[in-house]
Amino acid sequence: MKNKLLLSKMFKNSGRILLLILIVYSIVINGQSGSDFNIIADKAFQKLYQNSDDCISYTQGILVSDQDIEHKIILQNILSQAFAMKGDYMQSVNSFSQKEDQNQNLSYFMQVFGDYNLADQYQNLGLYNQSKKIIVHLLSDQKLLTSNDPKLRITTAKLYQLQALNLGINRDYPNALKNLDKSDQYIDLYNEEHSIIKMENRIFRSSYLMKQNKLSEYRKLIESIISDLEKQPNQPFLLGLAYENLSRYYFLIQDYKTSAQKLELGLSLIENLPFNNLKIKFYESLSRTYFALHDDAKYHQYNKYYNDLKTKTNSSTREGIRYIVKLVETNQNKNIEFQKQTYLQSFWISALILAFIIIGLFTYFIIIYNKNKDLKRQFEFFEKQDNRQKEAISSVSGLVKKISDAEKSSNKISKEKEEEILQKLKQFEQSDRYLHKNMSLSMLSSQLEVNTKYLSEVINNNKEKNFNGYINKLRINHIAQLLKNDSTFLNYKVSYLAEYSGFSSHSAFATVFKSVTGMSPNAYIQEISKSKVS
Repeated sequence: MKNKLLLSKMFKNSGRILLLILIVYSIVINGQSGSDFNIIADKAFQKLYQNSDDCISYTQGILVSDQDIEHKIILQNILSQAFAMKGDYMQSVNSFSQKEDQNQNLSYFMQVFGDYNLADQYQNLGLYNQSKKIIVHLLSDQKLLTSNDPKLRITTAKLYQLQALNLGINRDYPNALKNLDKSDQYIDLYNEEHSIIKMENRIFRSSYLMKQNKLSEYRKLIESIISDLEKQPNQPFLLGLAYENLSRYYFLIQDYKTSAQKLELGLSLIENLPFNNLKIKFYESLSRTYFALHDDAKYHQYNKYYNDLKTKTNSSTREGIRYIVKLVETNQNKNIEFQKQTYLQSFWISALILAFIIIGLFTYFIIIYNKNKDLKRQFEFFEKQDNRQKEAISSVSGLVKKISDAEKSSNKISKEKEEEILQKLKQFEQSDRYLHKNMSLSMLSSQLEVNTKYLSEVINNNKEKNFNGYINKLRINHIAQLLKNDSTFLNYKVSYLAEYSGFSSHSAFATVFKSVTGMSPNAYIQEISKSKVS
């Protein structure tokens, strides 16, 4: 009897040990349970705004043991954002790219979150049109907008926030504010991630109110934000961002001393943390503010910090853009190939016949359509050449060469494509992105999603300048307008105006300024000053 009881106890104990082993194995192999993972992911997201390096170490440690695909895609997004906040866009894109084979059967959430991930990457790299296109597509899905799944709701909140940022870049502040309101509707405030997104929305909202000159509403909101953040422990990034925002208000009302104090206070919160993107904003604002205060030593100090860090992140941005373009093209090709193979297995005969019919008809109509368009373009071209014949043409051989070159160009780009590019250039001209020092033809083509040769051709044919001349004219017109409308700029040195406008040197700025306005920068400033006095 005793032996039976002993065996029974041994069996029960062995069973418990075996069960415990299975549970541990399940956790290691399959990842944390849903509720446990939510706590872990929320902690990772919180670390993202406290210290990027700590967030990276913590998140990478979880990724090693968690094999759940859904968990991995969430953690990789956090990891990618941490590298982006450091200004390391190459690593950010690399973290984003470490995802499972797209040929697997992905859940609806993973499809949505994967697209959000890509939109976030595009936004970080300054490719706002690509980001906007993805977001508009996602936010047209009623299944997403009406879902009660917490993961989909917070993803929708982030999508509306990203859309607001893209609209803010294009200075569409009313619609940016509407998107922030929509983002708030999907935030339930039941964990740190929700609270942080909500606080970010408040900071962005205050910025857009200030840019609309609604200063009383702005002042009330930003002071409330700072008061709330100061009560919360360990919020360096958000509190620093709020102080940088507040400094812009004081700069706007020309209280440069207070603006500098707020900036120094905000910078002290993140100075020893790896938030390089936010540091760039601080260094730029501090150099501008100390310039206005005529403190040359601090102006040069912070201007050097700004240029050194900006140069470093610009290089990383260019690498990130090249990497993500290759990555997206590769993934698209793989996805297309996989879909093609799957489809052909079931319907290869009928699909092939139908494809040939459609391609044949499409090709036929394109040929007819292009012939008509070619004839129309040629007619318009020769008519335009006749009108210009009296002006800048010195010889018959030169005229023949221009007609030949233009005919080749007309065969490369359709009138519709040209109008599309001109519309995109119009939107670009309404922004201030042409002030960026690293603006190049390849970067602009990436941002507008336009072939580089087509873009160059449209600029040459319609803007009467090459790319550099076109960008330089936009810059000069912008700074000339600022000098006319904002008396603060009249006190700045020409070297600062040159740097602000995106020129690499004082002399280049002065040369282009005179070619556009007909007078030197100093002469123009004197004329504007005289008109204001009189």
